[in-house]
Amino acid sequence: MSGAAPGPTPGFLVWRLSTKWRVAVDRALAPLGLTHAQYSLLASLADMHRSGQHPSQRQLADHTGLEALYVSKLARALEQAGLVVRAPDPADTRAVRLGLTDSGRASTARAITIVHHLLDQLLAPLGGLDSSRAATFTRELTALLDVPLGPPDKE
Repeated sequence: MSGAAPGPTPGFLVWRLSTKWRVAVDRALAPLGLTHAQYSLLASLADMHRSGQHPSQRQLADHTGLEALYVSKLARALEQAGLVVRAPDPADTRAVRLGLTDSGRASTARAITIVHHLLDQLLAPLGGLDSSRAATFTRELTALLDVPLGPPDKE
């Protein structure tokens, strides 16, 4: 028998928080015609562009933690919506580089404002988005994301 305290496990709470967040973002961005996954791609792409990067689909997949095939599907849909430009990489014929259109930059800016408002609401119990508790929480989440997970070792 385990010595774990009764109540929800950290894994269950992470799953619940993730689900709550995804649903809230989907609902908030629906008027813009965006899903949470599309927002993640657009906001990450905008952030990478601000830092001077012009990522390939693979680089964006690595950055977001999404599967490369899913990023490709999202990028195609966002291209059809006029928000993203997909261009062949001149240095690597297998790679596709992504960029934001003017409309994509405008939609992303609106979406970022909406999501930051939601994030501030979510983090209000910790003092809000700019609080020291939120900064600590962010560091702790980052540490958890950096832990490699795989199948359990066989005994």
